[in-house]
Amino acid sequence: MLRRGYSVTLLALALLSGCAMASNASADPKSCIAGAAKEDSEAGLKQVQLCIESKGKMHSFVVEVAATSAEQQRGLMFRTKLADNRGMLFPFRELRMASFWMKNTVIPLDIIFVRADGTIENIAEDAIPYALDPVESTAPVAAVLELRAGLTAELGITAGDTVRWK
Repeated sequence: MLRRGYSVTLLALALLSGCAMASNASADPKSCIAGAAKEDSEAGLKQVQLCIESKGKMHSFVVEVAATSAEQQRGLMFRTKLADNRGMLFPFRELRMASFWMKNTVIPLDIIFVRADGTIENIAEDAIPYALDPVESTAPVAAVLELRAGLTAELGITAGDTVRWK
């Protein structure tokens, strides 16, 4: 009986460790490999690992890359959930003022505007589902990242933090 209890405890610890590793909890900065390719998403989009360094902590996400105009127009519309370690990246060919809206977007999002050097320009927290009001960058940006609403505040991600992907 003691051996069985020990095995159950080890199994529980292993499962809990696996859950912690699968989340976007802060990790060793070297553990996040920006641009590491992942399987294509259910939507058929390329997925890569994206890293955000904030106050000495590294946060890792698997993001879908909306590379084409059509993919960017659709974005996360009609999706009903977004895991804490997932997101969508909208890279631009040229720097530009970015403006997004939440039409047909079911879930609230944090919208992160990223400069060409990878630093965060500004964050629009908790964008409201279905809203038609534009959510805009405060300066020209190279990309936009969308995460679950509230996540940037929970993780302490702020303007000036660094985002890396390839």
